[in-house]
Amino acid sequence: MTTRIDSKFAELKAEGRPALVTYFMGGDPDYATSLAVMKALPKAGADVIELGMAFSDPMADGPAIQAASLRALAGGQTLAKTLQLAADFRKEDNTTPIVLMGYYNPIYIYGVERFLKDAKEAGVDGLIVVDLPSEMDEELCLPAMAAGINFIRLATPTTDDKRLPKVLKNASGFVYYVSMNGITGSAIADTARVGEAVRHIKKSTNLPICVGFGVKTPEQAAAIGAHADGVVVGTALINAVAGELDANGRVKGDPVAAINKLVSALATSVRATRLEAAQ
Repeated sequence: MTTRIDSKFAELKAEGRPALVTYFMGGDPDYATSLAVMKALPKAGADVIELGMAFSDPMADGPAIQAASLRALAGGQTLAKTLQLAADFRKEDNTTPIVLMGYYNPIYIYGVERFLKDAKEAGVDGLIVVDLPSEMDEELCLPAMAAGINFIRLATPTTDDKRLPKVLKNASGFVYYVSMNGITGSAIADTARVGEAVRHIKKSTNLPICVGFGVKTPEQAAAIGAHADGVVVGTALINAVAGELDANGRVKGDPVAAINKLVSALATSVRATRLEAAQ
C-alpha cells in the first residue's frame, strides 16, 4: 500500500529536506477552534499532522498535553468527534498526511473494526498508539495495515539491538524516535546523540525516522532536522494554543494566529535544513 505519508516522505527525500511534523490535541479547547488550528497547520508549513486523541489518563504526556486533553474532554470531545475533525479537514485538504496519536483504550471501547473503517473513511493515514507494544500487533497493528493505514512505531534511547527488530517488524509510514527518556515537553536531547541513534536505526530499516519530545524552537528543529527525516513538534504548539485561553480554558485571544506564527518560524527553519544523506 502507498499512503499519503509514504508519498510525502518520498517527495521530501527528493527535495533533500526533513519533514515538519506538527502535533495538536483534537477538540482543544473546543471543536471549532481545533478545526481552525488543524486547517492552519499546512498553510503555515506543516508537512504532516499528528492529531491527538483526547484521553483521561495520558501516561506518556507532560503537563501541557495532559491539560489539553482534559480541556478537550471537558468541551465534549470524543473519539468520534476526533474522526469527524479529520473528515472535516479533508473537505479542503486531500494531500496532507494525518496521523492519529494516542492510547488504545478509546479505540478498544469504540471497537477496532469500526474504528479502522471510520478512520479510513475520514482520511486518516496512520496511527501512533503509544501503549500497544509489538507483542500485541494482532490487536490493532495488523488490522490497520490490512485496512490501508500505516502503523507507526516508537523507538527510544532504551530500545536496544535485541528489541529494535521487534519494534520495526510491522512498522510502516515512519519510525518515531523519542529523543529522551521521560514525558513530552522535557528538555531537548543532545543532537549528536540523536544523530547517532538515527543512523543506528537506519541500519535496520528503510523507513523515515522522525524525532520528537522536547523540540520547541526553530533552532532546535533545525539541529534535529539535520540528522532526522522529520522533526516532531507538539508541546510548543499546545502551549501556543493555551496562551490564547483564559483561566477557564475558553478562547480569549487568537489561537490560529499564534499557531501560524510558531509553525511558520519552524517551517522556515526546517525547510532550510538539508538532510545528511542529501549533502
